[in-house]
Amino acid sequence: MVPPVAVSPVIKTARWSFLLIGMFYGKQRYDYLKPRAEKERLVEEAEKKIREEQEKIAKALAEGNIFFNSSEC
Repeated sequence: MVPPVAVSPVIKTARWSFLLIGMFYGKQRYDYLKPRAEKERLVEEAEKKIREEQEKIAKALAEGNIFFNSSEC
């Protein structure tokens, strides 16, 4: 078996530098995107509730099991 080749210190330093820079960038990007994702999740929850309510009403109308108050008609 051939012995491993010695890696240049410049290459080692560059690898570690890019690794640390990537970790720093990833943390910044995560902190930037997290609040946006939270807002999107809240909007999606609200839309889901509305959509489920509309489906419930449509199902009740299709079955003919919905009763209206006289004030709504």
